[in-house]
Amino acid sequence: MRELMLGNKALARGLYEAGCKVISSYPGTPSTEITEEAAKYDEIYCEWAPNEKVALEVAHGASLGGVRSACAMKHVGLNVAADPLFTVSYQGLNAGLVVCVADDPGMHSSQNEQDSRHYAMAAKLPMLEPADSEEARVFARRAFELSEQFNTPVLIRMCTRVSHSQSVAEPEERAVPKQVPYVKDPTKVMMTANSRNAHLRVEQRTLQLVDYAEDCDLNRVEMGDTSLGIITSSTSYQYAKEVFGERVSILKLGMVYPLPEKLILDFAAKVDKVAVLEELDPFIENHVRRLGVKVSGKDVFPVCGEFSQNLVRECMGLEVPQTMTVKDSIPGRPPVMCAGCPHRGIFYILKKNKCMVYGDIGCYTLGAVAPLNAMDLNVCMGASCSGLHGFNLAMGREGEKHSVGVIGDSTFIHSGMTGITDISYNMTNSTVIILDNSITGMTGHQQNPTTGKNLRGEPAGKVDLESLCHALGFERVRVVDPYDLAEADRVLKEELEAEAPSIIISRRPCVMIKGTVHNPPLEPKEDKCVGCKACMQIGCPAISVRDGKVRIDSTLCIGCKVCTQICRFGALE
Repeated sequence: MRELMLGNKALARGLYEAGCKVISSYPGTPSTEITEEAAKYDEIYCEWAPNEKVALEVAHGASLGGVRSACAMKHVGLNVAADPLFTVSYQGLNAGLVVCVADDPGMHSSQNEQDSRHYAMAAKLPMLEPADSEEARVFARRAFELSEQFNTPVLIRMCTRVSHSQSVAEPEERAVPKQVPYVKDPTKVMMTANSRNAHLRVEQRTLQLVDYAEDCDLNRVEMGDTSLGIITSSTSYQYAKEVFGERVSILKLGMVYPLPEKLILDFAAKVDKVAVLEELDPFIENHVRRLGVKVSGKDVFPVCGEFSQNLVRECMGLEVPQTMTVKDSIPGRPPVMCAGCPHRGIFYILKKNKCMVYGDIGCYTLGAVAPLNAMDLNVCMGASCSGLHGFNLAMGREGEKHSVGVIGDSTFIHSGMTGITDISYNMTNSTVIILDNSITGMTGHQQNPTTGKNLRGEPAGKVDLESLCHALGFERVRVVDPYDLAEADRVLKEELEAEAPSIIISRRPCVMIKGTVHNPPLEPKEDKCVGCKACMQIGCPAISVRDGKVRIDSTLCIGCKVCTQICRFGALE
């Protein structure tokens, strides 16, 4: 039965149909729904791993145990998983292993733009790239077949537009292959001669995959007008079809590594001009150029950002259809933390104390925007801990008294533990604030090892952050309620003055967690409001000032009372 499916849902369906039995992932937009949808099938064991490296290692272990397995992550997560990825490429498998990675052109929810196709080339792994939901479903099944045929992990590259758009898919029945018996093989130990021999096998495998790419049905030619031939893949294929229709010929690549040679040369010979339409880096374009084909690509299309139909039209010199516009200028609406967000109070205190704040990746990154402006920088998950340590090594005691690192509970488990271990072991007087909101918030409220629940919401092992920090060498571990500004201010000052490494745990559940009970909304006292706008300094979307008086949006306010501690006139009590 045909069904309208989100790309990620269709990919999960394909994993299910292929008989996948184990999926281990770390949530990251735009990949998160792959694992969440797969978890709806009782036949698949699904878990949230502490990070992407662990997820890939778990999936590889399941493969060695003889069952088809997968993991999913966003593009920056593949950086974390790169260590095992390269070695698993050498080592091989027992049953199929599929690694799903979702890139984010345009950086809708990411700190960088990254083209994961380079990992396929560097690790010498086949990569498939679906262009819609049905291909996502079908390619998942084909990826397992390829994985077992060539004894290699297979990468499936999604992108935000394919992951989060819907198109028609045609689900099929699940088919589970027999579990492959495990047989001890000393050559799988990657050292010296074994590794050298494995590298030779990988190079031979790549040549075999190039031959496979020449005539496999993952790549197809759609001949139309031969004055222009477009080589493309993924969502760029959809833009090409919408803009040009039958007015061009198209070589649509579903397997983007290794790329075919003869197929490309034959296609180029049939058309007058060749253009490569691809988002981000000139990955396909460079390959086509190396084959000696004269081609246009990044000389016409941008190397940054996400494409669209109109962008393609504009770059190709075509008429861009008029769209509806609003004559009046609309003020910008930057993202803000939710009303009552427990992180808001901490960032207000950090700004008040003029701290240098080394940030991290999560909801709390919004502490960088106005009016809080309380975060100086961020790099990657976990960097706030180790980066703060390095900063204080350079700045000395004066730096230690005025700098902090902030990190969420899920991010702390992901990669913050090693950073704070460096602090305690090498003894800078660094202060790290763990923003414990009892959930993985930014990617849509996934459980993590600190919540006491697994992916399906069932009771699970729970990491005790206080005990863990003590075990990692910290004698000073404090817990504060971020709604209590005076307490948070006092504890922060004490820990910055202390000549010892310290941890402050800011603990208050995310206001958006289902079932959280809130206080009634505040009712401002207009007769007491003097219009000083001090309450606006915390950037709560429930607070506004109109006609010189404070207003509270009762549909947003959850009665956290942080603003009442700022107002000196009692207008918000």
